[in-house]
Amino acid sequence: MAEVFEHPPVSVNGCEISAAAIGVEVQNHPASGADTAWESAARALVFRQLLIDEANRLEIMSVGLVDAEGRKLADEDARIEALLEQEVRCPNADETTIQRFYERHADRFTSPTLVEAEHILFSASPDDDLAYGLATGDARMAIRALMTDPGRFAELALKHSACPSREQGGNLGQIGPGQTVKEFEDVLFDLGEGELHPEPVKTRFGVHVIRAGRRIVGEQIPLEFVRDKIAQYLEEASWRRAVAQYLAILASQAKIEGVDIGGADGPLVQ
Repeated sequence: MAEVFEHPPVSVNGCEISAAAIGVEVQNHPASGADTAWESAARALVFRQLLIDEANRLEIMSVGLVDAEGRKLADEDARIEALLEQEVRCPNADETTIQRFYERHADRFTSPTLVEAEHILFSASPDDDLAYGLATGDARMAIRALMTDPGRFAELALKHSACPSREQGGNLGQIGPGQTVKEFEDVLFDLGEGELHPEPVKTRFGVHVIRAGRRIVGEQIPLEFVRDKIAQYLEEASWRRAVAQYLAILASQAKIEGVDIGGADGPLVQ
């Protein structure tokens, strides 16, 4: 029989957080093990209790706040929101900070390179060695035919391809990063315009003949189009840090038993 770990009682300034409450909270903290989930849930409820106690001390009452979807918050949730709004301050992102972030993370603000893709799919399961081998042989024959006469691509796609793109001569349209399986993408983006890959490309869908078409190289997105998103990101990050620091101060002033809260950057902060 597996050993059952007995968790110690958890309390904040002498106020016990029941095992039942922690058990309910556990469902919000998926983890690799039951003990890890329990500890995460216990820490979240400790942070919550710290905030409720501070709202009580400051006599902060519910102000009828609503969530992002317009639903009225429960009384304790509303009091916590009001407390954080009153006690936690963080600056708005200024133009210099936004500009610096934009320049340091230029790759985040570049449109993806797009490559027009043509392919012929010889369908076979990688688990079926015989079928996969035959499909690879058929793909090699198609590649040899295309090297002799590139203009036959649409004809061969219509005749052999197991992909619906066969009706468009094998043309998949413009493909961006992450839109295809890695094996296909690695080959496609390494080809020049109009270049046929000289070897069959194997994926979980089967064996492909791949030719690249027109390439549209990604370009830098102007700052004015992403300024608001950058400001929102920076301000949300600043807010999370400020709340984490505020919780750390509250925790340092409290007597917490039964769980190691570690840093204050917990689920409630997120």
